[in-house]
Amino acid sequence: MTDEKTKRVFLAIDLPDDIKAQLIAIQDKLKFLLEDVRWTRPEGIHLTLKFFGNIVDKDIVRISEVVERHTKNERPMALHGEKVGAFPNFQRPRVLWLGLNGDIERLSVLQKAIENDLDRYGYKKEKRGFKPHLTLGRAKSSRGIILGLPEAIKREDTYKAGRFDSYGLTLFESKLKPGGAVYAKLAYFPFGG
Repeated sequence: MTDEKTKRVFLAIDLPDDIKAQLIAIQDKLKFLLEDVRWTRPEGIHLTLKFFGNIVDKDIVRISEVVERHTKNERPMALHGEKVGAFPNFQRPRVLWLGLNGDIERLSVLQKAIENDLDRYGYKKEKRGFKPHLTLGRAKSSRGIILGLPEAIKREDTYKAGRFDSYGLTLFESKLKPGGAVYAKLAYFPFGG
């Protein structure tokens, strides 16, 4: 029996550079108001549709076939980020995020269709419902405490990222390094083939 090397893989929408710059500006505003947050590096912010964990190359081939089947008939999607939120909630915020609006219903239908198809091949569905978001940071404390959050939320009208169009989905490999994860694009699936 051979030991196949695994890759840590996820499916996401990659963000344009100008949106990443706006996310940096939002993080900079929040840094003045919040404590005890480990901020996400801008290059690490994606709109994740499905996290696969550690998989082998033959899994990547099967996943790619499923994703391509679903993206070939899609049209580009207009999205925009606004309104800060927290998982699981503002009382115990473990993850701080920016919500998304725009073609969210179409995106959710696409995500669900891909996940249902993948479930037939043994890739388990996520128990939590799909909530499109961009992770800005995580609480440093395992107790989920972010000091200053109530005051920051009152200024929510200042936390907006511009509108952008998504033209496809990207399969990423996440390589864990001492300085944080590094992402490599494995495949791109354009909407409309």
